[in-house]
Amino acid sequence: MSDTPFGFGLPPEEPDNGDEGKKKDPAGGGQGSGGQGGDPFGFGGLSGMGGPGGADNPFAAMFGSLNPQDLGAAFQQLGQMLSYEGGPVNWDMAKQIARQVVAQGTPDGTKDASVGPSEKAAVEEAVRLADLWLDQATSLPSGANTAVAWSRAEWVEATLPAWQQLVDPVAERVGTAMGDVLPEEMQAMAGPLIGMMRSMGGAMFGQQIGQAVGALAGEVVGSTDVGLPLGPAGRAALLPLNVAAFGKDLGVAPEEVRLYLALREAAHQRLFAHVPWLRSHLFGAVEGYARGIKVDTSKLEEAVGQLDPTHPEQLQEALQQGMFQPEDTPEQKAALARLETALALVEGWVDAVVHEAAKSRLTSADALRETLRRRRATGGPAEQTFATLIGLELRPRRLRDAARLWASLTDARGSDGRDALWEHPDMLPTATDLDDPDGFVHREHLDFSELDKMLGEAAKGDGETPGEQGKGESEGGKE
Repeated sequence: MSDTPFGFGLPPEEPDNGDEGKKKDPAGGGQGSGGQGGDPFGFGGLSGMGGPGGADNPFAAMFGSLNPQDLGAAFQQLGQMLSYEGGPVNWDMAKQIARQVVAQGTPDGTKDASVGPSEKAAVEEAVRLADLWLDQATSLPSGANTAVAWSRAEWVEATLPAWQQLVDPVAERVGTAMGDVLPEEMQAMAGPLIGMMRSMGGAMFGQQIGQAVGALAGEVVGSTDVGLPLGPAGRAALLPLNVAAFGKDLGVAPEEVRLYLALREAAHQRLFAHVPWLRSHLFGAVEGYARGIKVDTSKLEEAVGQLDPTHPEQLQEALQQGMFQPEDTPEQKAALARLETALALVEGWVDAVVHEAAKSRLTSADALRETLRRRRATGGPAEQTFATLIGLELRPRRLRDAARLWASLTDARGSDGRDALWEHPDMLPTATDLDDPDGFVHREHLDFSELDKMLGEAAKGDGETPGEQGKGESEGGKE
């Protein structure tokens, strides 16, 4: 499990020279959203929200050596934060910052671009062919009604609703803990202060999530890279710009790279479309994690007691000192274990099914499979961002074990028997089963057809004839 759940550490792509970035002349643009220095909530990314060139840190700008020309813009930024009255996360700010990060381009200098007609046609053809191949590798029918090619900015727009569903429960729990610290009789008196803290918290979470999602948009190749259905249901999506970047140094034909990634996207879509309980199971595990969050109230009480409403920069300092660091509770561990196992099973199933579909058709299937496994094993951007937002790291060992288990099930029971396990969550392998895949595969399982037969016979027994009922009553009287 991550040591910095829900972004309580540094934001992604933290530069080594963050302090140097703060010293740059604002007129020169500074480092924008990329130079946060030691700011764990990444306020360096607020450029473009107001002020010439965008101050790297609104708090440092307002309460440090502030250029008089920036004074109005700095207070305007603070006013926007304090006036926020929405949910636990300022999603308007998150969206704005994510779009800014995307516009800046990736570290290799690649800028986002609109998707052209030829790229759209290539993605549509790849997904169509992928679905044909998958028909022979899984009993689950196609789950993609349409195939789309997205730019990075379009990926941000399409996936923010899913990020909101994932992150809001965690942010809500942390925000509630902020208000619960004060005794009930003092909460009314401290209402303005609590309101200010919640508004600031919404802005800070929005800033952190915007940074993370914006950075992730520069790396993902589709809508299911983190093992969750982030895009709209039934829409298989690839990002041509990122697909090209992924395959750049692999020595594999671009068409094969695109087709292999289309196979993975289409396989995810089949699973989420035809296992109706799966999405709620995964997202519910995140909510379970949120319910288990407990904040160190002693730190919070101390910080609240020392805060001066006339000096809001003190709140920023308290946050930097880990004021809202959640504790590692048994409830969180249990919820994350469930989520980790479920994600490993999803990714393992996709890995096994895609390999079955591609191994005899793509000469590069083995190489691409191993590249994607290593990408996950080295803590790629998708996994790092997910760990930052909800405190989860998907262990590569679990993914490989799950893939081996699904492949063994295919050999032992065929694709129909393997895929039938998705009918109910209680039928799936557990974390213990991932430790012993062969044991699970060869273990005797209840034959549900025999169970149905037994239930049917029991129902017939309840419908006895009048003569049989009288006989039973007579025998009961003799007793």
